[in-house]
Amino acid sequence: MTIRVLVAEDQAAVRAALVMILRAEPDLEVVGQAADGEEAVRLALELRPDVVLMDVQMPRLDGVSATRQVVAAGAAQVLVLTTFDLDEYVYGALRAGAAGFLLKDLEADTLVEGIRTVARGDGMLAPSVTRRLIGSFARPGRTVGPDVQEAVAGLTPREREVLACIGAGLSNGEIAGRLAMAEATTKTHVSRILAKLRLRSRVQAAILAQDLGLGI
Repeated sequence: MTIRVLVAEDQAAVRAALVMILRAEPDLEVVGQAADGEEAVRLALELRPDVVLMDVQMPRLDGVSATRQVVAAGAAQVLVLTTFDLDEYVYGALRAGAAGFLLKDLEADTLVEGIRTVARGDGMLAPSVTRRLIGSFARPGRTVGPDVQEAVAGLTPREREVLACIGAGLSNGEIAGRLAMAEATTKTHVSRILAKLRLRSRVQAAILAQDLGLGI
């Protein structure tokens, strides 16, 4: 399967380097390039790529706001590129529904695998971000709102097991192996969990699982 990617980056040289890396991969197709956030949203809505590779600091419309609009429209999964591993943009992008975060100083292989991971429906976080990000947002045992409690109560036992696995950072393939079911079935469960809990991303589901104290 070919993964269609939109690259949104305001610096022309950086954008060209990203496009060159992606075009070298046979399963990735760069379907568009954007130099600012407004153009990124417009092209995402027009082209409906699988993944938008989104820089956070861009003119006209910042990457966080652009992410929020792209995710709200269901136009694509968004993989955010950021310079600093825990700046305010990371938190903002998480709330906006980004599917993952990578740092700009990453290796080419990590970038490519990140895009593939997000396209599969798995969350992607730079290793240096993961522990502090979850630790900053998640508060095990924290009381969640009544609407969230009601939504969680509506999960099936199997969906609760999958949610616990998401909270442990497992990918769809790893969840499938642990719970002895097909990966496609796992993906369906994840989609239903996000819909029932009204969450925009897998990362948000992981944090909620930590809040609820779900373990595996």
